[in-house]
Amino acid sequence: MFDLDAYLVRIGLPARVTSDSEGLGRLQREHRLSIPFENLDVRLGRGIAIDSDSVFAKLVTAKRGGYCFEQNRLFMDALAALGFQVRPLLARVRLGATETPPLTHTLSLVTIDGREWIADAGFGGSYAPVMALVDGWQAEASDGAAFRLDRDADHGWLLSRRGDPGSTDGRRAGDGGADGWQPQYSFHTTEVFDADLALSNHWTSTAPASRFTQVTIASIVLPHGLAALTDRHYHRRAGDNTTRADITDPRVYRMRMSLMFGIDLTPEDVAALGLF
Repeated sequence: MFDLDAYLVRIGLPARVTSDSEGLGRLQREHRLSIPFENLDVRLGRGIAIDSDSVFAKLVTAKRGGYCFEQNRLFMDALAALGFQVRPLLARVRLGATETPPLTHTLSLVTIDGREWIADAGFGGSYAPVMALVDGWQAEASDGAAFRLDRDADHGWLLSRRGDPGSTDGRRAGDGGADGWQPQYSFHTTEVFDADLALSNHWTSTAPASRFTQVTIASIVLPHGLAALTDRHYHRRAGDNTTRADITDPRVYRMRMSLMFGIDLTPEDVAALGLF
């Protein structure tokens, strides 16, 4: 059985949220502020298990982070324990894509009083707020960026962002056009089964063409920004303050990973990542 109390402690919530869109938004926000996005186990060859017990043990008990298939598994389990009606969706990430990308992202579709919402506790590129599944719906993130949902003739739904790229992991989708909107990911609302998630997770965590097998990533949402460590490049945006640094010392890398993202690596782990 899902240990909701332990999860709420992990994300720093003193009480259960209300079962409405405001509660959904608060839960997602606290989750993203507390649990880092990271793919270290992929890069260390440890494999990614996305069953509920394995994800809880890693992200809650061991206080690690994870990528979308882990983050949103945990988030959906928490939503279900709170009485929300929720199911997974699969998406194609448009950031940095030059052709139609594979289904390498998952998010949650939540139904509240007959209205559908998308929630995403596992999008590492930036902080995307909870959005009503309505054509043209817009919402503002805490870093000041705007997000918009549009129906797309070819891809079902398209989530776009317009805002300062400093609060993202740096990836872009073309020039964004004259209006500045950057596609983030597209998705359909067709039913997704555990086998579909397993297949997409396997490709994402093992395929040579996957970004997650090529680059070592950690990021976490800040109250008004984002901190990201991509290979040896550190980037932090908090309000109007931006910090960038290229890390050249493995000891500094370990310290940064621990202090900023709460992830404690051994010297052997850092050596195995092959960054230095």
